[in-house]
Amino acid sequence: MGRAPGTTPGRFGSESGTSGSGRPSAARRLPETAAVLAVRRAVRDWLSRFGPRETEEQAVAVALSGGADSLALTAAAVVETSAVDALVVDHCLQPGSGAVAAEAAAQALALGCRSARVLAVEVGTEGGLEAAARRARYAALDSARRGLPVLLGHTLDDQAETVLLGLARGSGGRSIQGMSACAEPWGRPLLGVRRETTRRVCADLGVTPHDDPHNTAPEFTRVRLRTEALPLLEQILGGGVAPALARTAEQLREDGAVLDALAAELRHTAGDGQALVIETLATAPAALRKRAIRAWLLEGGAKALTTKHLQAVDELVTAWRGQGGVAVGGGRAGSRLVAGREHGRLTLRQAEDGIGPMTKTEPAERAHHHGREPS
Repeated sequence: MGRAPGTTPGRFGSESGTSGSGRPSAARRLPETAAVLAVRRAVRDWLSRFGPRETEEQAVAVALSGGADSLALTAAAVVETSAVDALVVDHCLQPGSGAVAAEAAAQALALGCRSARVLAVEVGTEGGLEAAARRARYAALDSARRGLPVLLGHTLDDQAETVLLGLARGSGGRSIQGMSACAEPWGRPLLGVRRETTRRVCADLGVTPHDDPHNTAPEFTRVRLRTEALPLLEQILGGGVAPALARTAEQLREDGAVLDALAAELRHTAGDGQALVIETLATAPAALRKRAIRAWLLEGGAKALTTKHLQAVDELVTAWRGQGGVAVGGGRAGSRLVAGREHGRLTLRQAEDGIGPMTKTEPAERAHHHGREPS
């Protein structure tokens, strides 16, 4: 397709015009090395499964940090799609970060992107630096994507690190399913590609990636996993640890999809307006019941659910002792969102004092629990 006004011609050259499929009639030329072809195949496979089909133009946005992973992804996306808009987030956390972001944007245009924008963000402190930066980054990308899916440069190695982190937290199967290839609007085409391959792509293209100092800073847990734990596991177990962890995540994700579908059926069956019928939930297997409750809480506006939250709400169904409601995150300012048990139903409501509105129904519930109808 024709290039958008105001952008720079691609580094490797391009021709205008599109085919009937919406792709460029003459693809921008990249060296056909093993690494480049591997990344291109990964992007092509992702597009065939999840790519936009609503319009003839198959355009995407790419989150570009200037690192090897996102540069390799950007180069491949330029070839495999109709148009690429590069979004460069400047976290403003290091001296010279603006210059690094500007260089990444220039590299994007040189690779053939239709546009490249630098998004400066303010990173808070809540939850630690890593979590705060992540929230700021995703919010900026979401606001700037203009309806396009956003491709992220997470690799197989990132997936392995994510699985290890989830395993250490002990938060159940969902936490070790890793990152999904597609969770709209986010796409991760490189989850089957090794980090070393993306660095090889940059070398093959003659581009120099930016090495973020934070990626080697030992105060970050993920960095220590990357530089200490995973290499030690590879040494002890004779290699192949990262691919094995990534395979585990994929298998768990497939199993999880089936359980989520069954839990959705349970959620529908147990539904009574905005509440859930206790008797229906109590007779269901724990794996389905907890998933149904989790989905119900999220649908009701709950935020940042933890295993403790979910366990406490589940005990309103399975271990009723007359306890009051369970406050979960997500309430309006000055109130809390509270899950409680009332007249054989699991309810979710805003409570000014958090727990109070739930406790008045406890005697009736205790009577029902012991086989007597409330008077």
